[in-house]
Amino acid sequence: MIRSLEKVPQDARAKRLSELKVQLHKKLISGMDMRVLNNVSTEVMVTQLRAAAEHLCGGHTDLLTQAERTRLIDELVDETLGFGPLEPLLNDPTISDILINGPNSVFVERRGKVEPSTACFRSLDHLIEIVQRIVGRVGRRIDESSPIVDARLPDGSRLNAVVKPLAIDGALVSIRRAATRPLTASDLIAHGAISKEMLTFLGAAVRGGANILVSGGTGAGKTTLLNALSAFISPDERIVTIEDAAELQLQQPHVAKMETRPPNLEGKGEINCRDLLKNALRMRPDRIIVGECRGAEAFDMLQSMNTGHDGGMTTLHANDCREALSRLSMLTNLAAPELPMQLIERQIASSIDLVVQVARLPSGARKVIQISEITGMMSNAINIHDIFTWNQEGVDKEGKPIGHFSACGIVPDCLEKLMNQGWQPPKDLFTASPNSDARIDRIWGDKTI
Repeated sequence: MIRSLEKVPQDARAKRLSELKVQLHKKLISGMDMRVLNNVSTEVMVTQLRAAAEHLCGGHTDLLTQAERTRLIDELVDETLGFGPLEPLLNDPTISDILINGPNSVFVERRGKVEPSTACFRSLDHLIEIVQRIVGRVGRRIDESSPIVDARLPDGSRLNAVVKPLAIDGALVSIRRAATRPLTASDLIAHGAISKEMLTFLGAAVRGGANILVSGGTGAGKTTLLNALSAFISPDERIVTIEDAAELQLQQPHVAKMETRPPNLEGKGEINCRDLLKNALRMRPDRIIVGECRGAEAFDMLQSMNTGHDGGMTTLHANDCREALSRLSMLTNLAAPELPMQLIERQIASSIDLVVQVARLPSGARKVIQISEITGMMSNAINIHDIFTWNQEGVDKEGKPIGHFSACGIVPDCLEKLMNQGWQPPKDLFTASPNSDARIDRIWGDKTI
């Protein structure tokens, strides 16, 4: 019997409130008629559950303050239909990442900084139950026989979970929140993530069908940038997207989305990124966008870029533009180990036009720190040079980076192609020093800018 909580110490009070919630949740579940609830809309279901929860809580007015009663009703509804303790975190627009290291260790990222959260789970079983509820809604599973899962939430957020025996603390969960509104090109400029000149060039490159590789570390903003760049694609084009867990939020009307599928309990039925990429070539795409290149599908992606499917885009984990090409070579070699590395590098040099490097700085700010162009092979090596860079000069008192974006004084080889397609850039777009003027004048010739 739970006695009055008025004079109970705070810790004991919190524990007894948790016990009360468990008791009321069991009563709420036992009183539900699933046959009726299955035939009503979600809104009606929530309304009926909230009314039932209010009725149950009404019998404990001597134990609960009004604020506690309201919170308990919300938690009971979240526990029954939603994601339990995760629900308020998922509804908080200031949170970009949720990191769980066990039932009593929950952290969140706000504005680039990781901080502890007061959210917690009753037990490890409770945490695993919530994770299974999430992944079950998208047709995936997680248990001791399949202890790793990637899934997406209904709002587009991406979840990765690892459970025992691989997770020492029982369960590790990472949720990358999806923005309620995709960041636009203007948003990136306003946040200082990219300069207007850099975005002008990238927008023209996307419209002109350049093949673009976006590289960077985890959480650097690769997918965010890819979403923003996709806005420059003509609405008349058919776009096919391929992802492990759907994160892209393209705004064009003609988008064919595909997502990989893990193997079933018998280890069969897996559909990987490479399978989807091969099938995408039969779907009459104007462009193919691969959410993340991380395996042997790199070979098929390069093949598609070399066989008339211009304007392809993908992301890759790497620390800088040149390292991204080395990693792409390694991934391609996984699919075709019999090919000499020199031939693979030639394939990359003829397929990829631009490499865009994004980084998450120590302050938490995300920036495009490098835009490089691949111009072919030289001395049996891929020739790549920077077009724009971010030059950091230090940090201010708040730890925010101080620096500037600048052109490197090199006019890209693709400029002539983009201008022939109707792009009219500012004449000083790539100018960094007087030494570049001669080449700029030679390429511009008599064109009116």
